[in-house]
Amino acid sequence: MEEASMTQSAAGPVPAPPAPPVPLSALLSREDLGLRLLAGSPGTDVHWVHTSEMADPYPYLLGGELLMTAGVQLTDPERYVARVAGAGAAALGFGVTPVYDTVPEGLVAACVRHGLPLLEVPPRTPFAAVGRAVWRLMAEARHRELRRVTDAQQALATAAARPDPVPAVLRALASRLAGRAALYAPDGSERAAAGRPVGPAALEALARLVRVLRTGGRPASAADTVDGAHLAAYALGGGQGLALGVASGHREAGDHTIAGVAVVLLSLLTAPHQGADEATRSAALVRLLLGAAPAEVAPLLGDAPWTVVHARGEGAPPHGPPPLGTPLVDAREGTVRALLPAGRDIAPHPGWTLGVSAPAAPDGLGAADLQAARALRRARAAHLPVARHRSGGIGALLDPDEAAAYARALLAPLPEPLTETLRAWLSLHGNWDRTATALGVHRNTVRQRIARCAALLGTDLDDPEVRMELWFALRWW
Repeated sequence: MEEASMTQSAAGPVPAPPAPPVPLSALLSREDLGLRLLAGSPGTDVHWVHTSEMADPYPYLLGGELLMTAGVQLTDPERYVARVAGAGAAALGFGVTPVYDTVPEGLVAACVRHGLPLLEVPPRTPFAAVGRAVWRLMAEARHRELRRVTDAQQALATAAARPDPVPAVLRALASRLAGRAALYAPDGSERAAAGRPVGPAALEALARLVRVLRTGGRPASAADTVDGAHLAAYALGGGQGLALGVASGHREAGDHTIAGVAVVLLSLLTAPHQGADEATRSAALVRLLLGAAPAEVAPLLGDAPWTVVHARGEGAPPHGPPPLGTPLVDAREGTVRALLPAGRDIAPHPGWTLGVSAPAAPDGLGAADLQAARALRRARAAHLPVARHRSGGIGALLDPDEAAAYARALLAPLPEPLTETLRAWLSLHGNWDRTATALGVHRNTVRQRIARCAALLGTDLDDPEVRMELWFALRWW
């Protein structure tokens, strides 16, 4: 029940892309495409577009796609539709001409029987135009989602600054999600709530989700749907056993992100024994998380230098963030970011890989955050439990912005998987076996990736000077 972006197929759940899906109705409303729905629901969501003229495309489908075909090898419509539906495809788009003048009646009947939406694609509409329309609609939806999330962040931050911050945050969250938001005590009772009422079945299911957060696996979130209500529960930080429960009549893209911001705010607002200085610093972290410039929050943090730590769990997911001894923690997308007073000892933590910045004044936290990110990448590549930013040396003689620009230009031809492989390979002195072990792949895969790096960069990776230059660029990338 943990929150995830998944599409169900016969082979099991598969990851869905980060962009919001596109309903078929949005494609059908495009007059320039001229699509016609022959079977199925126009509300079906499409996650991507795939074109295939194979007699059986099942092995090559991920699920959630609009499969486009002209029926070049369509000999048995019933078996074809059964296989496509079994693979989890969202819909089938059939192009008339050059093979068929009309959509075969047998194909329409098979789609009706298997519940697979079927679109007729007119001769004037290239398949590429349908794919382009889907990507464009996804981009527009993503933009709307980002605007909605940004507005919600501002509303939640404003609510957190009110005299009654916890109820205000719950009211703001319930309003933005058009539902109900409740803070649950460790015993499972509601400590505070706001928003629209929900039925008894949904309330009981939400209480069950809160209890799930306290099971042995201790997931950070859990979700369910009961009586048409979309439910989600999130564990708050701070070790107090508090949880946020949310119920809404419909789920929109960005809801999970908005709820995550509320979790950060409520975790800070409910943290025990906060003095004035600590509360002020917590407020500063909140502003940083919501996009404020470091210079704006520097007066709140004070003059003491700070250290930024990036941590990432390795292997089995650890239970909660590493105990770094600070309430200033932000966990998102698998990486934990923490802010600690400089000088505090940062030891290895089992199950975690840490990257540590150099001490920084408040107005230098942006650079320290980049230092911690680079140190974490270096630690993961070299299989080190902790890596610290290296100050001084040749790198200290260069302008950081110029060095970063040079690194981006040099490494631009490499996609991220190749960049990480190159980093690991160079950190392990070109050892194929150790690099393969560090990345969890076969040594031949490492050889192929490094050969691809050399080809894309147009350089000789056996040259020590080339390796030195690339390692320097990776440090600033």
